Amino acid sequence: MVLERAWRVGLRSWKPTNSLFRVTPRNFSITSPATAARPRWQRYLWRTSYFGLGVGVIYGLDRQFNASAIGRNLRALWACALITADYKLNFTPEKSDQIPELHERVANIMFNLFTSNGGLYIKIGQAIGANAAFLPRPMQVKFASLFDDAPQIPYSDVLSVFTSEFGRPPSGPDGMFEYFDEQAVASASIAQVHKARMWPEPGEAAGEGKWVAVKVQKPAVAKQTEWDLAAYRLVMYLFEKGFELPVYFVVDFVSDHLRRELDFELEAANAQRTAAYVAADPRLSKTVYIPRVFPALTTKRIMTAEWIDGVRLSDRAGILRLMGDLPGAAAPLRGGTRAIMEPMVELFSAQMFLWGWVHCDPHPGNVLVRPHPSAPRTPQLVLLDHGLYVQLTEEFRRDWCSVWEGLLAGEWGIVEGVTRKWGVGVPDLFASAVLMRPVRLGRGRPQREAEERGKRLEEMTNYERSVVMKAKLKGFLTDTDRMPKVLIFLLRNMRMVQGNNKTLNSPVNRIKITGFSASRALTRSTPHASLRTRLHEYYHYLVFRTVMLSLDVAFLVARTRQWLFRVLGLGRDGMGFEDEIERSVRGLAKSSFGMDVGADAFDG
Repeated sequence: MVLERAWRVGLRSWKPTNSLFRVTPRNFSITSPATAARPRWQRYLWRTSYFGLGVGVIYGLDRQFNASAIGRNLRALWACALITADYKLNFTPEKSDQIPELHERVANIMFNLFTSNGGLYIKIGQAIGANAAFLPRPMQVKFASLFDDAPQIPYSDVLSVFTSEFGRPPSGPDGMFEYFDEQAVASASIAQVHKARMWPEPGEAAGEGKWVAVKVQKPAVAKQTEWDLAAYRLVMYLFEKGFELPVYFVVDFVSDHLRRELDFELEAANAQRTAAYVAADPRLSKTVYIPRVFPALTTKRIMTAEWIDGVRLSDRAGILRLMGDLPGAAAPLRGGTRAIMEPMVELFSAQMFLWGWVHCDPHPGNVLVRPHPSAPRTPQLVLLDHGLYVQLTEEFRRDWCSVWEGLLAGEWGIVEGVTRKWGVGVPDLFASAVLMRPVRLGRGRPQREAEERGKRLEEMTNYERSVVMKAKLKGFLTDTDRMPKVLIFLLRNMRMVQGNNKTLNSPVNRIKITGFSASRALTRSTPHASLRTRLHEYYHYLVFRTVMLSLDVAFLVARTRQWLFRVLGLGRDGMGFEDEIERSVRGLAKSSFGMDVGADAFDG
C-alpha cells in the first residue's frame, strides 16, 4: 500500500524533459513526438480510415467466404430496430391521422428487407403474406408482389455443386448427363432448375435418353440458413415482447420445415410418397400426376425428376386458351376450367382429410396442366415442388374433419368444442378463416348487433381501431401451447387453392367439394365402430347433404350471373362465387375488426 501511494505521488510530480516518449497527463498514453504534433483532425481522419478499412475487410470476408450472412443479419436487425422505433414514437393517439403513413413506411422496410436478403427471407415473407388479410392495407399490397424469383447463379457455381455432390461435372464425356443446359429454365430463392438429357439406357441410341429437370441448390443457401433462422427467431421474439402479440410460438415449427425444404433427398421421398397415394386413388390417378424422381441422380443439394411439358397455372391466358375459354387453341381440351379445378380441390381435400399428408405450397407456379398422355383431349394436373409437407396426427385429422362438417351442417357445438380444445378464443373468426366466408356461430347474435358494432368502429380514430384490432387478435389465441402448429400451413394451403379457383373465374364450388370430402372421411374412418356410432355418423351425413343444397343454389346463382355478364357484354366475367365470398369476408372484417382488406388480399 505504501509503495503504491509513493508510485502515484512520484508519477504526478515527474515531469518529462526531452525524452523519446511522452506520458500525457490526460490518459497516460505513450505517443511519439510526431504523433503528438499532428492536428486533432488528422488523428480523427486516420482513426476513421482504419475503422473503415476494418469494416471493409470484414465485409469482404463475409461476402466471399460466408455468403454475406453477417451482413444479412445486420440488415435484418437494423430493419427491426427501425420498425420498432417508428411504432414506439408514432403509434400514438396524438398521431392517429398519420398511422396509414406509418404502416406504409413499415411495409416498405419489410419488403425491401425480404427482397434484398432473398433466400429464406422470401419464404418467410411468403408465409406472412399468406395471411396478409390480417395485416394493414399497405402490407397487403406489398406482400402480394413478393414473388419467389431470383437471378441465376453462374454455371461455375453449378459445376462446383455437382463436383461436391457427385465428384463429376454435369455434362461431358465423364458427366452425369449426356446433355445439360447451362442456362437455367427457372430460378428461385434457394435453387434453380436446368433441363438435361440422361445417358441412353441399354438398347437406346445416342440422344434417346429421357429428358429430366435438374434442381440445383444455390451454394450460398447452406451458409445462410442457420444465420437467417437465428435472425428470424430474434425478430419474432422482439416483436412478441415489443408489440405483445403471440407470434414466437410458431418459430421452432416454421424453422424446422424451412430446413426440410433444403434437403432434396427428403423432397424426392415426399414426391414418391404422394405419387403412391395418388396411384391408389381410382379417381385422382386419372386426373393428377406426380413426376417421377430418380434417386440415383439425387442428393441433398441436387434433385433429378422427370421433365414435364405443360402450361403453368400462373399463366392464366395460356390456361384459358388450352381449355378453349379463349381463342387461339388448335384443339382445346375438354371440360373447360372446371376439369382443372375440380381435381385440384379433390386432391388437396384428400390430402387433408384422408391421407393426413398435405402439400403446403400449391401456388399457381407449382401446378402444370397438360393433355393426358393416354387421352390427349383430357387435361391432367401435374403437381411440382414437394419440399414442404406436413404430417397430420390421426386425432387432429378427425378433429379437422369434424370442424368442416360441423361448420357446413350448422353443428356449432362441435365446432366450438374443437376450436376451444385448440386454444382458439374467437371461434367465429377462426371458422371464417377456414371457410373463407363469414361465419357466426350460434343463433343468438342478430345482424343488427354487428351493424351497430361496425358503426362504432367507423366512428373511431385510426389509433383506436388499431388498438381494438390488436386486442381482438390477441384474444384469438388464448393458449398457444394447445394450438396445432400445422394449422398455419393448412390455412395457407386452402387460401392458395381458393385463389387458384378465383383466378379461373370460380368454375367449381370449392366449399362444397371440400366439405363433402371431410364428411366422407369421417364416415370411412369408423368402419369398425359400433352400429350406434355408425348410424349417428350417417344421420349427420344426411343432415349435412341437406344443408349443402343452399351452397348449390348460391353457386348456381353466381355462375348464372357470370354467364349473363358475358352474353350481355357487361364485363369480363361478372362476380364469381369466390368473389362473392371474398366481398362478404371483407365486409365482416370491416364491421367486426375495423380491417380494410383489399380485393387482392386473397389472391393465390
